[in-house]
Amino acid sequence: MGEHGRKRAGAGDNFWQYRPAQPGDARRAIDWRQSARGDDHFVRETEWQAAQTVMLWVDDAASMRFSGGKRPSKLRRAQTLALALAVLAVKGGERAGLAQLAEPPKGGRGQLIRIADALMEGGDVPEYGAPRPQVMPMGSRAVFLSDFLGDPGPLTDALTSAADRGVTGTLLQVLDPDEEAFPYDGRTVFESMSGAVRFETLKADRLREDYLERLHARRAQLRDLCARTGWRFQLHHTDASPEAALLALYTALEKRR
Repeated sequence: MGEHGRKRAGAGDNFWQYRPAQPGDARRAIDWRQSARGDDHFVRETEWQAAQTVMLWVDDAASMRFSGGKRPSKLRRAQTLALALAVLAVKGGERAGLAQLAEPPKGGRGQLIRIADALMEGGDVPEYGAPRPQVMPMGSRAVFLSDFLGDPGPLTDALTSAADRGVTGTLLQVLDPDEEAFPYDGRTVFESMSGAVRFETLKADRLREDYLERLHARRAQLRDLCARTGWRFQLHHTDASPEAALLALYTALEKRR
C-alpha cells in the first residue's frame, strides 16, 4: 500500500518509458545514455505515483444490532473491521474515508479518530441500511460492510455509480450464525430489532426451508451485482475469526492496485 502507479507519465520514482525529445524539453530531461545509441534524443519519463483512497461504508441500521448468542453483534464486528482497515490504509500512506462523514478522505491520526467517533455515533436508525448517496473519488477503492438484507435497490444504484467512476471494491456480508442456520423450532416469536415487526408461529421449523431459499437467493443477487460492476463479494460470520476477514479484505484491496 502507499504510493501506487497510475499507468501514465508523471512525478514518481519508477521508470515508465522513453519518448522522443520535443522542442521545449530541458536539456537536463534528456537521457544522454539512451540517446547515445542513435541519432535521436530521448527523454526518460517516470510513472506518476500517488496515494490511493479507501472508502468505507458501515451499515448501522437496527438489523445490524442482532446477535443470536454470546457473540459480538453484526454492527460491532463491522465497526471493528472497518476501523482496522482504516488504520492499515493510513499507516500504509493511503487516504481513508467514511461514508458517514461529510469531510473528504484524508490520512493521518486525526482522520482515524474522526472515523472512530463517527462509527460509534448512535441515534435513530431505520430497520435496514442503505449506502449513503456520496460520490466516491475517481479510481478509489471501497468496502461496504452490511448484512444486505434490506431493499437491494439503493445498493445497486451505489455500485453502478461507483463503477462508472472507476471505483472497485468489496461487499462484505456480515451475518450471525443463527441467521445462516435458522435453528428455531416449535413456538417462536420473531421480532425485528426495532420492534416494529412482530410475528408468532407455532411451528417455526416449517419456515426454515423458505427462509433459507430466500437468503440464498439474496446472496446470489449480491454476487451477480458484484460480477456486473467489477466488485468482489465476501461472506463473514460473527463467530469466525475477525483477523481472517481482515486479511481477506486487505488482500482484495491490494489486488486492486
